[in-house]
Amino acid sequence: MKKRKIVVAVSGASGVNLGIKTLSLLPESIEKHFIMSQNSKVVLDKEMQNLIKHDNSDISASIASGSFGVEAMIIAPCSMNTLAKIACGISDNLITRCAAVMLKEHKKLILAPREMPFSAIALENMHKLASLGVIIAPPVMAYYSKQQSLEEMENFIVGKWFDLLDIENDLYKRWN
Repeated sequence: MKKRKIVVAVSGASGVNLGIKTLSLLPESIEKHFIMSQNSKVVLDKEMQNLIKHDNSDISASIASGSFGVEAMIIAPCSMNTLAKIACGISDNLITRCAAVMLKEHKKLILAPREMPFSAIALENMHKLASLGVIIAPPVMAYYSKQQSLEEMENFIVGKWFDLLDIENDLYKRWN
């Protein structure tokens, strides 16, 4: 069976822990590729295991090619700068180049914008991307699963992202 390949990218600074948590909770059966923007590295530069790290300036990395066969990509968190670049087709770093590949190859691309409130420009960019098939999935809480801690809230958000990636999980209490 072909091994699933998923890219997790972290852009911006606020909410980096959600991207790291998403990465750490991915099943071992998935080949994980990881990209951090320079701003994210300033906030969090820690050692990761079972991980293929890519330098955001390396546009020639394997994951920058459609023929490499990445199945899906999630950018969590996704800064408004990164979101705008993707919406405008700007591929000036590995994160935006990989996102462009996901779009051209019609692969699953999930963006988790982290800023609020959203400006009209940000909403326009999200609308454009959604109309192209990009899934806009900001880290938004639901209260039916009755989270009692920050960890449970984060698990809910990551679990919802895993649902979008077709990754079985029991990270949160589902609606009955």
